[in-house]
Amino acid sequence: VWIGALVLAFRLFGGPFELWRRVAAERPDLLTLPGPEGFFTPGMWIGMGIALSFGIVFQPHMMIRYYSAVDGKTIKWLGATTPIYLMTLYIPAALVGLGGALVLPDLAIPDRVFPELLFQYAPAWLTGIILAGATAAAMSTLDSILHSNMTVLTRDVYQRYVQPKASQAHYIWVGRSIVLALLAVGYALSVKTFAFLVTLVTLSGSGALQLMPAILGVCFPGRRLFTKAGVLWGMSAGLAALCLTLVATPNPFASLLGSPHPLGLHGAVWSVLVNFAVTIAVSRFTQTPSAETVARIHGEVERFVYGGES
Repeated sequence: VWIGALVLAFRLFGGPFELWRRVAAERPDLLTLPGPEGFFTPGMWIGMGIALSFGIVFQPHMMIRYYSAVDGKTIKWLGATTPIYLMTLYIPAALVGLGGALVLPDLAIPDRVFPELLFQYAPAWLTGIILAGATAAAMSTLDSILHSNMTVLTRDVYQRYVQPKASQAHYIWVGRSIVLALLAVGYALSVKTFAFLVTLVTLSGSGALQLMPAILGVCFPGRRLFTKAGVLWGMSAGLAALCLTLVATPNPFASLLGSPHPLGLHGAVWSVLVNFAVTIAVSRFTQTPSAETVARIHGEVERFVYGGES
């Protein structure tokens, strides 16, 4: 993506800096809030930033990668390099999107701007390599997502609560069935539901964001621990708030407040605020983990990352 974005920037505008100058001169509305359609208010911008940063990191296929680190040094390097990766990831996307707004202003489907620019303005051999790489990246990402979610649903849900004593072959077939079901759901969501890819990605990040209280409770122990009941109720309340603000049709807030996002805040912000509030409230009145459990979990985290005990 970086190579394609830079090649297009130099071929069409003479470089990234000239691209920015032309955008500033011809489409300054693309460089300032709230954007050309008034959508990106500060609350929406912050909310989508949270959903597309923390929410992406908290997704199961990403978390499993972190949990599979071989030692504390690897985890530290992940912590140092992941923010850099997430920040630089959006630079070529901005170059492509802004350049496409100037060169292809009447493109019917904005999500197709990158391949359209490549087809029209990049060498055929380079277009083939970039699109093949993009396809390979998409396949590897899909593989990770399917495998991680299948593992969680099969081992942590089905085996633990539904059929704890079934054979290994049985769990394999259950996992395969879950993969097929996830593929069907993913296809329906991506093709039939949302007009823009970023909407689907933001919704996915907002859903994964509901794991934040649980993850923070494990990694950063406080004086008052979150309980299992608190985390489960908080996640349920957060997902309900997310559905009300981002999924429900017709949106209940649109008719009452004139906007589907109360007070101009993105649904991701409201959902995680509701999640934390419910988690804290329920944890206050439910049984906390035993001292042995706390020592086992937090002690292992401290030993693994810092080389000592908590």
